[in-house]
Amino acid sequence: MTVSVLVPSSLVREAEDKREATRKIGYVARAATVFRADRLVVFPDSEGERRWGGGFVETVLRYAATPPYLRKEAWGTRSELEYAGVLPPLRAPSQTGSESDDSGSSRQGIVTEVGPDGRVRVNCGLQHPISLVVPPQMEVDEGERVTVRISSREPVRAKLVDEPVSGLSIHRMDLSEALGREDAGVRIATSRFGENLSVSRLGTLAGRIEADGMTVAFGSPERGLPEMLDGVTVEQRADGDAVPGNGDDTRDGDVPARIDVEPGAPSRFDLWLNTVPNQGSQVVRTEEAMFASLACLTLPE
Repeated sequence: MTVSVLVPSSLVREAEDKREATRKIGYVARAATVFRADRLVVFPDSEGERRWGGGFVETVLRYAATPPYLRKEAWGTRSELEYAGVLPPLRAPSQTGSESDDSGSSRQGIVTEVGPDGRVRVNCGLQHPISLVVPPQMEVDEGERVTVRISSREPVRAKLVDEPVSGLSIHRMDLSEALGREDAGVRIATSRFGENLSVSRLGTLAGRIEADGMTVAFGSPERGLPEMLDGVTVEQRADGDAVPGNGDDTRDGDVPARIDVEPGAPSRFDLWLNTVPNQGSQVVRTEEAMFASLACLTLPE
């Protein structure tokens, strides 16, 4: 099962300064991590961007998803990361190296030097970079992220393994590309004009999500998905009404209370869901909607 979370490049459009924008992005990364999302995608919403756009959002997310022991090596000093100190720690097993099985724990590493004898030096958060043999089927370059399997720390016993780097991966792609992936699973749009998520509705969804995975898209402050997609076609109910419900930080009156459907048009999403049907605040922020939505949608059957 693959879980993908999609957020717009206009995610921090309401932030008063870079510090606040950085903190907000940090909680988006934390929500994705808490609920074990595999992929966090930034999709373009250029009309909604203000001072900080998709490049800034993507950079801060990538930094947040980098294990702390690799950040200096991987990122150095960048203007986008001026307030990186306010990012909440993710504490994911893939970042702390606490993932383990019978053959040891896996950690991310960065290749710092490629030798002529089939060996490389890798910084993987131990006291010093370690020299490792490159497996015959692998090709690695300086600066590349790799997976290191550590079986002992004293003395150090480790090896490079030909496995994808574990943990949350950050991507930047068009919404249509993200929704068209083979592993997209159940494609869900969150909007306060969607169908209210209820206990009975969730019961019918849980099995599908557990079997196929899901892709969940969120809007941005004062600009929900219906407005971003301008003319989006959505699934139609048997009574002819648009599958209309939250999670999009949209204020009352900004979007019509009904999403019209072109008869017979294919839907970009399988479902439009209001995941905070009884919201007590006029605005539900994107990171709040992520916690509320993913907490429900990741429940086991």
